[in-house]
Amino acid sequence: MMHLPLRTRVAATLLTAAVAAATMAAAAPAAATAAAPADSGHAASTDPVVVTYEENDAAIANPARGWYKHTETHSRADGSGWTALDAATLASYREQGITQILRVVYLERYVDADLDAQLLDALTADFQTAREAGVSVILRFAYVQGGAWPYTPPYGDATVERTLSHIQQLTPLLRANADVIEVVQNGFVGLWGEGYYTDHFVADPANPGVVTEEDWANRTAVTEALLAALPESRSVQVRTMLSKQQAFDRPTGAAGALTEAEGFSGSPVARVGHHNDCFLAAPDDWGTFLSDPLSLDQEYLEADTRFVPMGGETCNVNPPRSEWASASAEMARYHYSYLNRDYNQDVLNSWGAGNLVEVAKNLGYRFVLKQSRVTGGPAPTLEIDVRNEGWAAPYNERPAYVVLDGPEGRVTLPLGDARTWAPGETTTVSVSLATVPAGRYTASLALPAAEPSIAADPRFAIQTANVGTWVAADGVNDLQQTIELSTPAAVAKPRIAADGSDVRVSFSAPSTEGSSPLSGYRVALTSASGQSRILEVGATASQATFEDVPAGRWRATVTAVNGQGDAEASPRSATAVVHPGRRTHGE
Repeated sequence: MMHLPLRTRVAATLLTAAVAAATMAAAAPAAATAAAPADSGHAASTDPVVVTYEENDAAIANPARGWYKHTETHSRADGSGWTALDAATLASYREQGITQILRVVYLERYVDADLDAQLLDALTADFQTAREAGVSVILRFAYVQGGAWPYTPPYGDATVERTLSHIQQLTPLLRANADVIEVVQNGFVGLWGEGYYTDHFVADPANPGVVTEEDWANRTAVTEALLAALPESRSVQVRTMLSKQQAFDRPTGAAGALTEAEGFSGSPVARVGHHNDCFLAAPDDWGTFLSDPLSLDQEYLEADTRFVPMGGETCNVNPPRSEWASASAEMARYHYSYLNRDYNQDVLNSWGAGNLVEVAKNLGYRFVLKQSRVTGGPAPTLEIDVRNEGWAAPYNERPAYVVLDGPEGRVTLPLGDARTWAPGETTTVSVSLATVPAGRYTASLALPAAEPSIAADPRFAIQTANVGTWVAADGVNDLQQTIELSTPAAVAKPRIAADGSDVRVSFSAPSTEGSSPLSGYRVALTSASGQSRILEVGATASQATFEDVPAGRWRATVTAVNGQGDAEASPRSATAVVHPGRRTHGE
């Protein structure tokens, strides 16, 4: 048997992967002081064109991070209690810099019945309201709220079988709306869906602190059902570390936490995070930390939340731990991505107005552009240094791209997944420019939502914390780099000679290779009667020989090629007359 202490309740790529491979490396923070040379904008130069960026000290209203607002709705037996999400209210949250809500959906009248179309339609409408408002949802389902203390059975939650059946019914809805669902809390079990005061997930509801192996198996079945109901891109949060440890047979302590190899892998264990709804309230946060000693669960949580979502709410005043010094240290240690702005006000107000701004700034990720560099020469590249000043990394997939806007439209170069941009570190991402078509481009960093349904919505894109870089209409961060990429110079007039039915075309390298090394030459042979032959030769070639050329008068052109494309064709050569068995030079 496992014993829980008493707990009382007081968040289109245009390049192939082969040519657009991006590299990432963590780098120590360094001052960026270099200036752009006078010919800034030309990738042909081997001297880097350097741009440095100024940090914006304000809190940035970015998706899936920061304060959240609590919302709840009910389905009581008498039909009352349903409160739909309101677009104007959600818009007011965004005006406050809040981009997410906790949505607790109470299923009181379904505790002994299947879910019906009325409920599912109402939930669909809620998600659409959130989508239109540019707000995302931390979701929890429960069957019953707690009333006045003390709590006594029966509490009113559903059986194991009914709970699993409801999750199965919710599966299409969850998958269809995963674009605006940040994470789903385990919920369902017990008062408030927090897993303690329950009629069916402990052997004796009058003694809910005793959880048997069978009870743990039933609780794990709920977690597994939710993981199966959600797409692989979304996670489930459990209320205690022990819940995850039991579900995956992991020990407490740092040794039981996710490894680097497991993090962000999409495996079930990598998709279970944590929420603490009595943050700072007691030494064990009223049954949140359950190890002996407590430090083992603390070490486990610190290590595990490098890769999974962590959030919650404060619970009651508990100085000195609930005061700012301890609170800020723990939010950083446990990689908090979100916190309830509505509760507990006594705790939050004790931190002071200035420190509440610091919370708004640092919850979750806070990406700051430090420097970018464009380097020409044999391997033209764009490098970007980004520092994560927040307390966590993004916990859902977040694709990063360099976006180049030029004469032929937009070129998008992948940079990987911003979830790997760890808190407290500067990450350097780089991308090759060697195969980008010739032209003059402006460059931006784009961090859109991964889901196609909202990928083009700037409200779901990430803004870096910099001055003068955000392009709100496009949802990209202007790197303030102008990149000029060119094809080679034209090859000089080639020489031509015929030897029987063979024609040899000789040529010299172009005066300049352009923005990237030569990849080869295209040699074209054209007859007076309109026949043509083409040979492609390598970058080091200086001649091409055409065999079995029909009799006639032939001229040649040579085109140099690099990653940006084709140069202008050379002037046409003199004429070579092909007479089988005779040798002639160009006339």
